[in-house]
Amino acid sequence: MVSYSWVDVVAVAFFAIEWTTYAITLEQSAYGRDSLSSRMHVYREVWIRRLLERDVRIVDTHIMTSLQNGTAWFASTTLIAIGGALALLRATNEVVPMLQSLPIFFDASPALWEIKCLGLVLIFVYAFFKFAWSYRLFNYVAILIGAMPLAAERDTPHAEAHVMRTVRMFGAAARHFNRGQRAFFFALGYLGWFLSPWVFLVTTAAVVTVTWRRQFASNAWRAMEP
Repeated sequence: MVSYSWVDVVAVAFFAIEWTTYAITLEQSAYGRDSLSSRMHVYREVWIRRLLERDVRIVDTHIMTSLQNGTAWFASTTLIAIGGALALLRATNEVVPMLQSLPIFFDASPALWEIKCLGLVLIFVYAFFKFAWSYRLFNYVAILIGAMPLAAERDTPHAEAHVMRTVRMFGAAARHFNRGQRAFFFALGYLGWFLSPWVFLVTTAAVVTVTWRRQFASNAWRAMEP
């Protein structure tokens, strides 16, 4: 039987609400349109329009390769994280007694420990799907760049439509990558639950604070001011 306290319920609810609220605020609100991610998205369109002006696009393909490699690295790292979380789940009978013997506050039944491990696995599975789909979308962007009209056709309606099509695909790839990376950050906050629900509340708030600051109050954000 699972043994948990009301603090566990509150901490999990707080975690879910904070993650959801942060994601919606960043991606769908007027406030989020001033984030670092939104400011950078403007330059994706600038890049694609500059790309349309030149026939030699070797530099652009190198940039795309770098973006794809970074996304692939995160996807493969997520698989390792999933394996580690599953190993932690499998070792419940060894890990729980060991933690209970340490001079720290730790009070969790084996059943609750397994639920915590499953939650961590689900977070990393979600992150993997986001990174994998982002990688696929970056491949599509690379194809669209390869199909970009020649510089001599840059003032045609066809070229303008292709630019906007590429920008939208580019934005979708970046959005899914950001969601996967956000899952990584919140997974760090989730680790606090393995110690206690009180620590979980603190680590969740810390993750939200750090990620918010990077999007809306960091040096990088100020550097991208219009």
